[in-house]
Amino acid sequence: MSFARVRALVVVGLLGVLALAFVITAIVRDSQGDAGAAGGCPDGWPLADVTLHETKDVKINVLNATDEPGRAGAVADDFRNRKFQVKKVGNAPKGIDDVAVLKFGPKGVSSAHLLKAYFLNNAEPVYDEKRTDDVVDVVLGNGFQQLATTTEVNQSLGDLGPPVAPAGSCPSPAAKK
Repeated sequence: MSFARVRALVVVGLLGVLALAFVITAIVRDSQGDAGAAGGCPDGWPLADVTLHETKDVKINVLNATDEPGRAGAVADDFRNRKFQVKKVGNAPKGIDDVAVLKFGPKGVSSAHLLKAYFLNNAEPVYDEKRTDDVVDVVLGNGFQQLATTTEVNQSLGDLGPPVAPAGSCPSPAAKK
């Protein structure tokens, strides 16, 4: 082996060692390791669950605010067929002209996000920071016609992006199951 080749290998080896040292230093001194983990959350702010769940983990109450009697029962059956956990079926005060209203607290943020896709992003979210359960109230309005198909839900979720913590709350660390 010639002297030029040995010198080139030494230079490449030193560059590799320097690159490795730089990467290790960057990882060890990383100051953003807990970014998004509610580390800088003000005291008293609720932690919002922003981890997207599967339908089998989503708990809902289906309420009818339309003029059509029995609508909540039929929609609750549709949700059950899609593996949602339907807790209550009932009526709500009439007069909602929207497609639906989703009422939820900090623990229901990601569930409401998923449900919004089933209404093709036409459901009105109503966040209540004082609510302590993880159940979402689905209040059907007069504009409701039907739930979205699986393909439409997937496309809608892509358009919506990931769940985001509402104003006045912080994203929780990884969801605990």
